[in-house]
Amino acid sequence: MADPHILIPRLLSPSAIATRIADGRVIALGGRTMGTSWSARIAARAALPDAGPALQALLDRIVAEMSHWEPTSDLCRFNRLPAGAWQALPADFFTVLRRAIDIAAESDGAFDPTMGRLVDLWGFGPAPASLAPPSDGDIAAALAASGYRRMAIDIHGRRACQPGGLALDFSGIAKGYAVDMLADVLRQAGHRHFLVEVGGELVGEGVMPDGQPWWVDLEAPPEAPVPPARIALHGLAVATSGDYRRFFDHDGRRYAHSLDPRTGRPVENGVAAVSVVHARCMDADAWATALTVLGIEAGMALATQKRLAARFISNEGREAFSPALAEMLD
Repeated sequence: MADPHILIPRLLSPSAIATRIADGRVIALGGRTMGTSWSARIAARAALPDAGPALQALLDRIVAEMSHWEPTSDLCRFNRLPAGAWQALPADFFTVLRRAIDIAAESDGAFDPTMGRLVDLWGFGPAPASLAPPSDGDIAAALAASGYRRMAIDIHGRRACQPGGLALDFSGIAKGYAVDMLADVLRQAGHRHFLVEVGGELVGEGVMPDGQPWWVDLEAPPEAPVPPARIALHGLAVATSGDYRRFFDHDGRRYAHSLDPRTGRPVENGVAAVSVVHARCMDADAWATALTVLGIEAGMALATQKRLAARFISNEGREAFSPALAEMLD
């Protein structure tokens, strides 16, 4: 294996790296959420008996609001509303919805939080999977009921209107938001040095007790012939979208869970994975999904235009760095 790429963010100052935490140790916490695991590594001088339950309670609240898999969640209740009905939304839910719609518009629909019907149709949601592609007619019907442009929101009333048949799905953004919230809770509790993660999406803050930054390898597909890309995650978040995580095979063809909201079908553009480094994990999560859908050429163009730090890995094992990420190469 080739030597790793070493990525150093510009905001990582020598004085920050040199700071050691006297008598510090790493407190490791973790649990289950959103069908995956979460973890927190906190540099502290003493045990933190209350931190784990507090972080788990936060994640449980986010699931209760935004889960596509929990029938009693606020999101599922919205999806069941009749056409024209409005629903008041919790603050976290509304924050995620607004940002999701913004990124949908900025990516011209490559990311879209209203694709719940298509996700279910292809067998990647809570409904039992058929392990076979749906019909063209079913795809067309699901597409017609979807689309972020059909959403109406009332900013002052913090509510959203169900246009009829539309199903929200925050799978491409909720994990990132959850990581941001874990980090915010730790900051509010006075912690300045930690690494938090949900299902591989991460936020790093400060340094480890020995003064080293939190070194993290960007996720890559298994067996991909690319060198590790190792970043000092200091005041930054990273998220990865990949077609190797969930898929099914039918008649000798593989159908991955990364759906193109514009066609209603799994992407077939040669992208195996995209990682995005960003100030907020919510944005990194959504942009990684959008760039995966766009493909390497169009995705790189958009990443360059918007100064997104991104790594693309093709199905053939080739990698490409956006200019904003290439600037971090040591």
